[in-house]
Amino acid sequence: MCGIIGISSNKPVSANIISSLKKLEYRGYDSAGIATLFEGEIKEVKSEGRVDTLEQNFDLKNLKGNIGIGHVRWATHGVPNSVNAHPHSSHNVSVVHNGIIENSTILKKYLATKGHIFKSQTDTEVIVYLITENLKTDELEEAITKTLKQLHGSFALGIVFKDIPDLIVGARRGSPLAVGYGPNENYLGSDSYALKSMTNKITYLDDGEFCIIKKDQVLFFNEDGKKINKKILELSSDEASYEKGDFKHFMAKEIEEQPNTIETGIKEYIDKTNSEINIYNFPWNINEINSITLIGCGTAYHSCLMAKYWFEELTQIDISIDIASEFRYRKNRFKKDNLYIFVSQSGETADTYAALDLCKKNNMKTCAVVNVIESSIARDANFVLPIHCGPEIGVASTKAFLGQILILYILALKLGSLRNEINQETFKDKIKDLQNLPSLIEKSLLIDNDIQAISSTFNEAKGSMFLGRGFSYPIALEGALKLKELSYVHAEGYPAGEMKHGPLALIEDGMPVVVLAPRDSYYKKTISNMQEVIARGAKVLLITNKSKDEIVSENIWETIEVENTNDDLLPFLLTIPLQKLAYYSALKKGYDIDKPRNLAKSVTVE
Repeated sequence: MCGIIGISSNKPVSANIISSLKKLEYRGYDSAGIATLFEGEIKEVKSEGRVDTLEQNFDLKNLKGNIGIGHVRWATHGVPNSVNAHPHSSHNVSVVHNGIIENSTILKKYLATKGHIFKSQTDTEVIVYLITENLKTDELEEAITKTLKQLHGSFALGIVFKDIPDLIVGARRGSPLAVGYGPNENYLGSDSYALKSMTNKITYLDDGEFCIIKKDQVLFFNEDGKKINKKILELSSDEASYEKGDFKHFMAKEIEEQPNTIETGIKEYIDKTNSEINIYNFPWNINEINSITLIGCGTAYHSCLMAKYWFEELTQIDISIDIASEFRYRKNRFKKDNLYIFVSQSGETADTYAALDLCKKNNMKTCAVVNVIESSIARDANFVLPIHCGPEIGVASTKAFLGQILILYILALKLGSLRNEINQETFKDKIKDLQNLPSLIEKSLLIDNDIQAISSTFNEAKGSMFLGRGFSYPIALEGALKLKELSYVHAEGYPAGEMKHGPLALIEDGMPVVVLAPRDSYYKKTISNMQEVIARGAKVLLITNKSKDEIVSENIWETIEVENTNDDLLPFLLTIPLQKLAYYSALKKGYDIDKPRNLAKSVTVE
């Protein structure tokens, strides 16, 4: 959510700031702006809407200066408009801000007594005037240190100063922030993706730290204002992953990439020669772990729910799952023999990071399942299991979801083997099935014509349901979420057996209902539940796996069959048609598929 870019250079920066803001569009936003320093003045250009709108602003053509900051804003305090858009400026300070200042109301009252007049509805303006006020009595480093201690909440900041025109200050608490290094210029950005077109040398700020960036120097400070040293990381230079290629949308590309990303994940963790799972440097004795808590938000939470079924099937470990935004506000009874696993695509999800931080403060065992190994969650967890999916740009997660459930399945399988809770013959068979999974996903992707024909019905209905039992239930939840995210139509996922306990009242003539009923141990029960909704007029889309046996039901509207594999792995294949259903539903409506309204890829506010 929101995105920051800052550049200090020996040449004009506005064009590069705009280019970098476009790379941050995937994070989700509703307004954009830029400020530069030129001839002793701060100049701003801001607009509601997309960066394209900002780019068309006539004033942008006259925006000169070798130092500047830019921002794409996802509204929290104040409606989306040009006044509330960032940057926010006083006569001598300009600020861009990701996050939320929780004590902004108190600070605003204090600053008003000092004569400061607020122009916007945002919480960010208090930062501007607080720094302005502190600079009256303190030098730069002391003023920044004092300001940061006065702010409660989360933030990533980019700050420029009229009277100190050769530098940018960056600061971080809760929201991610990175520094990039280039020849005769240095950069500030919300993530490496925004900076990667300019540099592959990156340093990440940790919580409480701030930095001073000049075109030929970067200095880092801790929360007390003392200078510290930071490592410079060198990122891979694979630019192809960041481009759509021949695809119309990143989401379409990322759906089709799934056979390759799953194959990559399998190769990273499976020793094909010895039919063994390699999870290196696991920091605990397996006998020290008697329970596991899986924690995530949104799609990552569905990955956790999926993993719960697998862990219970393959091990005798006690398993619980938790929504990250609820976890830290409950009275948790931390146990030394519990492993806490945090799942996040970006590794920057604010609620998930806060839950991890709470576990760290209680000296718990922590593991991160993430796509970005340089992220905050990855850096702060005791142990990291990367999902190796490559950049995922579409806001609605696809390949990262399959990557998350793959790694969690592999972990469950490994722990079951180490604890002798599954026999070695079963273990070897399941690894063999895993190695066949990429080709089965590739075949299951060949359903576009069928899905396109079906998608209109979901668009025209006032709501739909997604039903599943057992392994299929988390996939039903994920399918409903994807349709909501992209097509803006009401969709709910339910355990199929729960229909009689309330949701059946919603079924009416013509309502589309997706029933996930693979030929597993739940099949007959799910088919019985399906008959209940058909009898009440629902149009059922049955998604099952290929089989020689006929489907024991009548009056099914449409059927889609995925490839066949063992029960554990069917959720991977069932996910594919649900991803495509959401994609084609949104495509027919003409919606912005990669950037759905009100949503963000990296949710960096609680």
